Amino acid sequence: MSAVGIRSITQSWATVRFELLNTKLSDLKLRIEGSPLQSSVQRLTRELTAKRIIFCPEFYLTDSWGCPDRVPVVGIPFYLADRRLRRLEEEQTGYVEDESTVMMFLRHEAGHSVNYAYRLWRLPEWGELFGPFTRPYHEDYRPDRFSRRFVRHIDAYRYGRTYAQKHPDEDFAETFAVWLTPRANWRVRYRLWPALRKLRFVDRIMRTVCGMKPTRLRLRLVNPIETMETLLADYYGQKADRLRRQAQGYVDDKLREIFPAVRSGETASASSLLRDCRAELLPRIARWSGLDQNEADALLLKLESRCESLGLRYRARETQTKIMDATAMAVALSMDFAYSGRFTD
Repeated sequence: MSAVGIRSITQSWATVRFELLNTKLSDLKLRIEGSPLQSSVQRLTRELTAKRIIFCPEFYLTDSWGCPDRVPVVGIPFYLADRRLRRLEEEQTGYVEDESTVMMFLRHEAGHSVNYAYRLWRLPEWGELFGPFTRPYHEDYRPDRFSRRFVRHIDAYRYGRTYAQKHPDEDFAETFAVWLTPRANWRVRYRLWPALRKLRFVDRIMRTVCGMKPTRLRLRLVNPIETMETLLADYYGQKADRLRRQAQGYVDDKLREIFPAVRSGETASASSLLRDCRAELLPRIARWSGLDQNEADALLLKLESRCESLGLRYRARETQTKIMDATAMAVALSMDFAYSGRFTD
């Protein structure tokens, strides 16, 4: 066996998947900054700036695309902020947005935000063109797929590119998105469509508000990822236990046994403990398991990484006891691998 063999188990997709599914959404520590989403958000910001719109909505991670009613913020699905979660989303649902679709949704949600920030829905012409803003909102609707009174932008499930027909608010957001899209050439594309009147209205009203700051913004986030205590397995309705057998490098349960939750007193980081003791642990693991030092080091790196991801801590006065417990666990895991080629429960 080699260190490559251990890494193939500890870093296998089956193991990573199981670790993710057993993580609370709030513990994923996701951020837009530094994630695959950052470039898309920056691109949208540049597009707004190019139109001389000085307002830019606040972006946050949540469980779905959307803007809370009359709140100029943009919620983005959390799984788009991490490549592993994108893969998991596609496995669980059969679909994940590509970069082009992400930009379509961002422009659409920016349309809602601009509408709410400047309270455009209150304008009489807005109601005349798009309909009553207070019309009841229904998830299901019957679109006219041949209508030219609406732009075609987001390709909505079941309904094709008819999402603008769902509600006057969606009609405006879709019209704004088409207007905002670089090189959309909407004047030519929609020149024979009644929808052109709506596009011209957006073009005119945005020239009016460009350079203006919205006043009295009411920012209320709905289900921000930081507050969602649901396990990812429960979010997907997954029975994570049935995936345990495939997760040959899963060590979280063993680590939690050694480093249970600490409620009070002076605490220290479990990952730091393992890191500080690595030089002491390596020869012991190698001697008792028969693995070489590179293999033992790969295992310790896995344990350190999971302790850090789980935020495990221990009472500082128990340092020596925890060192012995961690050594025993690491030796047992390495012996599992040496004799069976996997970690066992």
